[in-house]
Amino acid sequence: MSTIAITAGLALAVAAPLAASAHVSVDPTQSEAGSYSVITFRVPNESETAGTTRVEVSLPTDTPFTSVRYVPVAGWTAELVRSTLPEPVTVGESEITEAVTSVIWTADPGAEIVAGELQLFPLSVGPVPDTGSIVLPTEQTYNDGSVVSWSETGEDAEHPAPVLYINDTAVDHHDAATADDSHEDDELAISAAGDTDSPDVLARVLGIGGLVLGAIALVLAVIARRPAGQ
Repeated sequence: MSTIAITAGLALAVAAPLAASAHVSVDPTQSEAGSYSVITFRVPNESETAGTTRVEVSLPTDTPFTSVRYVPVAGWTAELVRSTLPEPVTVGESEITEAVTSVIWTADPGAEIVAGELQLFPLSVGPVPDTGSIVLPTEQTYNDGSVVSWSETGEDAEHPAPVLYINDTAVDHHDAATADDSHEDDELAISAAGDTDSPDVLARVLGIGGLVLGAIALVLAVIARRPAGQ
């Protein structure tokens, strides 16, 4: 009986629900035209059973960046993919016909992003074009073969694309919620403690209660085994 009680207590202690509603996003969301900016893609793992092994970000071809550089990420290999532009584009006093149109990060064996984790992928891009905003569609590939395309736009998008705002103001409430989720995931990845929403609080309470019940059961078992008269 005591073994069952202790096991049940420990099970309650470690059983905590994990929030998994965060989206791929870019930080900062606002940049200045003409600048060279470091933007960071925040990629949380949303699967409880598979790990993220590949991330591909598509860069604009109508307002291309003439300079794209990546910051090395431990355990990941980055590739800058150059392509011929659909049409020549004038940037400053130069006409360009090709540019980096996508960046691909691939995880080394054992370095994939797993449940409860978040990975950051920084890029230096510039000069930032003088436009309203730039949509940066992102594909997230898991080791079970599934692919999530973060490419939708609009407030009700289920898989919203990261957006870099320039002359436009980032007022989309869905994007704001995405940023909040991303920061929560940062805290989760750094502290492994999750957020402070009520389901997590409940899980912690249940966990503490499970440990207490287990300890009580152990004490009762020890008392029950003592010979009579002691």
